[in-house]
Amino acid sequence: MSAGRGIMHSERNDRWRVDGSRGTEPVHVVQMWIPPDEFGIEPSYQELPIDAELDSGRLVTVASGLPRHRDHAAIGLNNRHAGLHAARLQTGQSVTVPDAPYVHVFVARGSGEVEGFGRLDQGDSLRLSGIGGQRYTAAEPTELLIWEMHAALR
Repeated sequence: MSAGRGIMHSERNDRWRVDGSRGTEPVHVVQMWIPPDEFGIEPSYQELPIDAELDSGRLVTVASGLPRHRDHAAIGLNNRHAGLHAARLQTGQSVTVPDAPYVHVFVARGSGEVEGFGRLDQGDSLRLSGIGGQRYTAAEPTELLIWEMHAALR
């Protein structure tokens, strides 16, 4: 979602049950904001299921404005310096953290080890500056979100 000049929204579970009633399960939301390259743009919304890609155990580009991701990012960002990646890992699987000037690793579910930095549990994050290429290895089923940024936030 791009808030652009402004939007109204809320997070809730709108899933419908088989019997036609509305779901009441809690929603697990991670909300992250990144400033756009330009201000005053039109608000927009994109959605694309990526479960099949996540089930591969690889790092998947979820949203990006980086020129090298334009052809294979799930969702476009209005920031040409940032990309969001996700991974759904089983115990023992690992992914390589992107090598970028600024990286933010967030563990949405599960836990694991970041090579050279130690253990991260659910809700933990790690910010890296000027280094990358470390391996994250899952100690249990894990969902990761990794921001790759090639410019400092203003």
